[in-house]
Amino acid sequence: MRNKLQRFMMGRYGIDKMSQVLSVCSLVLVALGIFLKISVFYWIGLILIGYIYFRMLSRNVSKRYAENQAFLQHYYRLTGWFAGKKQSMERNKGYHIYKCPQCKQKVRVPKGKGKISIHCPKCGTDFIKRS
Repeated sequence: MRNKLQRFMMGRYGIDKMSQVLSVCSLVLVALGIFLKISVFYWIGLILIGYIYFRMLSRNVSKRYAENQAFLQHYYRLTGWFAGKKQSMERNKGYHIYKCPQCKQKVRVPKGKGKISIHCPKCGTDFIKRS
């Protein structure tokens, strides 16, 4: 049985990152459609499942590869943005971020220093904040 499946899939595109993301989205949509009784979500989820099978069984490998590469550009840009936000939050854990009242420049000061005078490096304005 395994050999028959391997022979059947030979020359076909198979599963890639786009198919994985679409399958998670389709399962979420189908579950929302069932539990919230919103039939539009249910049908969109089923259409996505059909599209996943179409891509997986397609013999036009070059076109599916190009679709996946275009998807990956957007996917990595989005995941990179979230990773950057996470790193920024980790990096600024021991600091307060204040905006200068004059020029709106962000200024980072350490936490736990009490009331301090902050000097804006961009416009030179001094303002007092609690850290």
